[in-house]
Amino acid sequence: MNKFATSHFSRYGYSLALALFFWLVAPFALHAAEPAEPAKSSAPPDTIVFVNGDQLTGQFLRSVGDNVTFHSDLVGDVTVPWSKVRELRSSKEFAVIRKKAKIRRNQPMEAVPHGSITVADQNIQLHTGDGKQPDSVPIQETADVLESKVYAREYGEPPNIFHAWNGSLSAGGTVVEATQHNRTFNGAVALVRAMPTVPYLPARNKTTVNFSGSYGTITQSGQPEVKTEIYHGDAERDEYISNRFYVLAQTAFDHNFSQSLDLQQIYGGGLGWTAVSKDRQHLDIKATLQYEKQQFLQATAGVNQDLIGSTYSVTYRLKLPHNVLFNQQVSYIPAYNNTHAYSANETNNIVVPFYKRLSLSIGTLDTYLNDPPITTPPSKRNSFQFSTGITYQLR
Repeated sequence: MNKFATSHFSRYGYSLALALFFWLVAPFALHAAEPAEPAKSSAPPDTIVFVNGDQLTGQFLRSVGDNVTFHSDLVGDVTVPWSKVRELRSSKEFAVIRKKAKIRRNQPMEAVPHGSITVADQNIQLHTGDGKQPDSVPIQETADVLESKVYAREYGEPPNIFHAWNGSLSAGGTVVEATQHNRTFNGAVALVRAMPTVPYLPARNKTTVNFSGSYGTITQSGQPEVKTEIYHGDAERDEYISNRFYVLAQTAFDHNFSQSLDLQQIYGGGLGWTAVSKDRQHLDIKATLQYEKQQFLQATAGVNQDLIGSTYSVTYRLKLPHNVLFNQQVSYIPAYNNTHAYSANETNNIVVPFYKRLSLSIGTLDTYLNDPPITTPPSKRNSFQFSTGITYQLR
């Protein structure tokens, strides 16, 4: 590629890529942002009677394993073992999954016992309302009892590509008009699709797509333009082999004009471990084996690299009081065929809600590239970015 083409691509290509990326993720964002329809029900309240004679009215939500979850307007959600339940009645339709049943995707409702539910003498009776004898399933043989709409969503019809995406959109900018003219814009898209969509069922797979970009210029009459360009995009697919361990495939792309990095590409796969999974904290540790290609803006012979390496990363999420969310990711990327060509990065982000789905986001991005090419002026190995903006939660 000649110098004119390289300069033209560097000046306009990544801005075009930013616009194209937002255009591509728009269908996901719009679909994810669709408001859920409010629940409409005129059915009588459900009833649960405990072995000690206490009784609650409200909504039977589900049972997972040996535990029953029931919602009462008086005391909220109550989770108790089946052994503490004497009777249970609900007019809503439920599906019962037996412990030995092998439930796969695209399994129709007819494949499992289903209907309105009554429980007595440690047996679940399912009434279909068509005059047939109710199905009876002993509680000790029951793995899960799910609302029929939940079963249909999680095990029934295969989801289309736009189904069940969550995430956020962020944007910020600065404009200064003085002796110098300063324009800085930053944006980010973070999308995640976890299946199943409810947290109480065992995880099957998770897909994430992320993009962040920052572009800025400083111009002054008679002086050369000063430009910043930092873009990052990645995608990852996790397939769970247990509740804690999963195999993963990932790709990542980076451009950093300040470090003379035209494009760094990563393609790899590896293993992940969910070390902590709680309501307020989540910690994942990952390791991959990957192919990495580095291309630099001012490249001379031997500067561009084809590398075999790894990414060792830690991702941490913490829910703070008042729904404030803290996210952190730290990655170390060594290369085995050229130990000099390693890199590392750290991102930190705090999201503070202030109105409905809108939040204030404050973040930092610190990247280290050990092998930038020799340039004039010299490219620093470390690049630090601080950004603020407005974030819209898709769901």
